[in-house]
Amino acid sequence: MSTNEKKYLEKMINNYQEKAPTKVDELKQLDKKVKKPVNIFTYILGTIGALILGFGMCVAMEVILPGLMWVGIVVGLVGILIVSVNYFLYKKMLESRKKKYASQIVELSKSLLNSEATEA
Repeated sequence: MSTNEKKYLEKMINNYQEKAPTKVDELKQLDKKVKKPVNIFTYILGTIGALILGFGMCVAMEVILPGLMWVGIVVGLVGILIVSVNYFLYKKMLESRKKKYASQIVELSKSLLNSEATEA
């Protein structure tokens, strides 16, 4: 058996062997728990805002609903407002979730750093 085949077999064993979760994995999960809901919300809100803005533009340029240019302008402004506020909502929501999980993340990070320092 060649060395490449042995490396491949070892790689396959490592890929399919069950691993016990480590503290680093737990830290990554906590970080995802902080960021994922915020990202999902802001992506959805941004998409909705962009669609509203696009619809307003279509109405304002009289591509659809001719004669209602003023309605298109108002709808477009609502879309612009939603898209503009989205970033600030993202920052506020992320900040509040960071505060909520900060103690757990900092404690876990410090324990990992301390365990690394004792091993060295």
